[in-house]
Amino acid sequence: MTESISETTALLRAWAGGDREALEKLTPHVYRTLRRIAGSYMRNERAGNTLQATALVHEAFIELVDITNVDWQHRAHFYAISAQIMRNILLDRARRRLAAKRGGSAERLNLDELPDIGAIRARELIALDDALKALAQLDARKARVVEMRFFGGLSVDESAEVLAVSPETVMRDWKFARSWLQSQISHN
Repeated sequence: MTESISETTALLRAWAGGDREALEKLTPHVYRTLRRIAGSYMRNERAGNTLQATALVHEAFIELVDITNVDWQHRAHFYAISAQIMRNILLDRARRRLAAKRGGSAERLNLDELPDIGAIRARELIALDDALKALAQLDARKARVVEMRFFGGLSVDESAEVLAVSPETVMRDWKFARSWLQSQISHN
C-alpha cells in the first residue's frame, strides 16, 4: 500500500510539473477512490436523478485536469481538492433544481452520519453550504475538516495529513464544527 501511495504522490507531482504522461498513469491509481467518493455523494439520491456517480467523477476529473499551478502535497491533498470539486458540482445542480422547483421544506441535517449527501435535498445542501461558508469566515480549518470528512469521505488521519495537524486536532475541530453548523442551520 505504501508503494502505491508513494507512486500516486510521485505521479501527482510529475503531473503538476507539466508531465501529461503522468496524468495518464495517474488516472487508474485514483479513479477507484474518486468513484467511491462520488458514490457516497450519490447514495440514496432521489428517484429519477440524472447524474450517476461515474458521471460525477468524469465531470470532476475534467475540472481537475484544467487546474494549473497546484503543488500536490500527497494523495490526500488530491482527494480533498477532488471532493471540493464534486461538492461544487452537486451544489450547482442543487441550486438549479431548487430554482426550478421553488419549494420544499428543510429537514434537520445529521452531520454525525458520514457521508449520505444523496439523501439531502437541494435546499438542505444549500443551507449547509451557506453555514459552511460562515464557519470558514470564523475558522477556515474547521470548515475544511467538515468539507473533507463530510463531503469528501476522508478519514480523520487523511484529513490530519492534508491539514498538517494531529488527528486529535481534527476530531476537536470536527466536534465543534458539527455542533456549530447544526446550530446555524436550525436557526435559519
